[in-house]
Amino acid sequence: MQGSANLNVMIKAARKAGRSLVKDFREVENLQVSMKGAGDFVSRADLAAEKIIREELMEARPNYGWVGEESDAAEGKDPTRRWIVDPLDGTTNFLHGLPHWAVSIALEHKGEVVAGVIFDPAKGEMFVAEKGAGAWMNETRLRVSGRNRMIESLFATGLPFGGRRDLPETLRDVGRLLPACAGVRRWGAAALDMAYVAAGRYDGYWERGLNAWDLAAGIVIVREAGGIVQPIRPGGDMLGDGEVICANAQIFDQFAGVIRGA
Repeated sequence: MQGSANLNVMIKAARKAGRSLVKDFREVENLQVSMKGAGDFVSRADLAAEKIIREELMEARPNYGWVGEESDAAEGKDPTRRWIVDPLDGTTNFLHGLPHWAVSIALEHKGEVVAGVIFDPAKGEMFVAEKGAGAWMNETRLRVSGRNRMIESLFATGLPFGGRRDLPETLRDVGRLLPACAGVRRWGAAALDMAYVAAGRYDGYWERGLNAWDLAAGIVIVREAGGIVQPIRPGGDMLGDGEVICANAQIFDQFAGVIRGA
């Protein structure tokens, strides 16, 4: 696709960070790892990738604001625009040698995510979208699935770990959903879960307890692929509350009803 100047900057930064991450992934057993919290690790690779992305984006757009997982937020001279970045979504997979992780970069304008990039270096898949321009994976236009029966649909979520308080709620969700669908997957990378909904690999996805950088890029990619993306709690703030539910239009209402306990 022919992207805007901003999108091209995002793609360039994602690729550069991806190359750095791949080098470290090949030597995953030798990574220097420090503990951030229960079940939440940060590695030298993670920090290096964010530094690369921040330098690339801020050099190209020095007036934009910044929100990243591993560094302090900064308000730009242009208060209407900010980058929202996860340099390594799926860190636990990365550290265990599982090739399912991604770089996620989003651009927010006046409170709305208008461009997103999710790059999976291990598989060579670059998911991108801009508001009004569609969603793409490499050179292929993305569309959400066309399934209209819950019993044939495959869903994804994240399962809380380390004693998080939202575990009982998520287990209730899964208990209600499993009898009505073809399966639920937990692959450990929220950004890729949303990219896979956009690509029609999953029919829907939901999760609580996320951060803005986990889901920002996925919001615009799913919407531009024809999907519906909403807060789990109607009227909520996805980026602020860290809760999201998305699916194709045919099954969204039924799926959302199950998750919302309707």
